[in-house]
Amino acid sequence: MVTGLLNNAGWCVNHKRVERIWRREGLKVPQKQKKRGRLWLNDGSCVRLRPERPNHVWSYDFVQDRTAEGRTYRTLNIIDE
Repeated sequence: MVTGLLNNAGWCVNHKRVERIWRREGLKVPQKQKKRGRLWLNDGSCVRLRPERPNHVWSYDFVQDRTAEGRTYRTLNIIDE
């Protein structure tokens, strides 16, 4: 986050340089966060949990649209797979 703020302010810095300076000044460097498990495989397919019984796997999606007057509305679609 600090690296992004410095880059937005016009400084051209690398995140590793910022961490090095923090350590030299005795500041705590935030730990790197573990990457989340990926749902997508390299071939573009998706790993999906297969439903084994009713109420086992649910899917949801937010959908947004506009009325004829131009007002937007959103709906939450939920299905039991």
